[in-house]
Amino acid sequence: MSDGTDITAEIAAMAARLIVDEGMDWGPAKQRAARDLGAPRAALPGNDEVEGAVREHIAIFHGDTQPAELRALRELAAQWMARLAEFRPHLAGAVWRGTATRLSNVHLQLYCDDSKAAEIELLNRGLSFDVAEATASRGRPVDMLILDAPCPALGERVTLCLTILDFDDLRGALKPDSRGQTERGDLAALQTLLDTSE
Repeated sequence: MSDGTDITAEIAAMAARLIVDEGMDWGPAKQRAARDLGAPRAALPGNDEVEGAVREHIAIFHGDTQPAELRALRELAAQWMARLAEFRPHLAGAVWRGTATRLSNVHLQLYCDDSKAAEIELLNRGLSFDVAEATASRGRPVDMLILDAPCPALGERVTLCLTILDFDDLRGALKPDSRGQTERGDLAALQTLLDTSE
């Protein structure tokens, strides 16, 4: 290991491989990559660095398959967003940012006046789901509903994660990051992505 910058880049590259090829979540992928490389926590890359490494890994190893897989996941997300329109759904994560592959989960954020309303709606539709805990902005715990959804375009089932947020959280939801990209988008924004992609 020569310096901190090199090891951080190595961690990002290894984490990217774990994310793309094994479907790991970003946090655990960074931790495992650092551990496997014997690197200190201080060397962990930021999410921007990991996203750059993920894009590079996809371009090199999955350029022929990833665009179609991403489109299939975005189309599935659009269907679920239309179904759950009353909860103001926004697509987030790799499917929104364009780095998803067939191993990626579809992350929808629901902005609800009543935190139990989405659960009740899913139960009323006869859908089974698990409830997990996620961390919202400012570190507050929120419910995440996890469903197993068929994705005909991929010929397999996909994990759909619905994070339940307060309606008030919607105000800051669309602020752009340092690259000018938003962390999430509503159905109209997703439809624009679908209409402008190949």
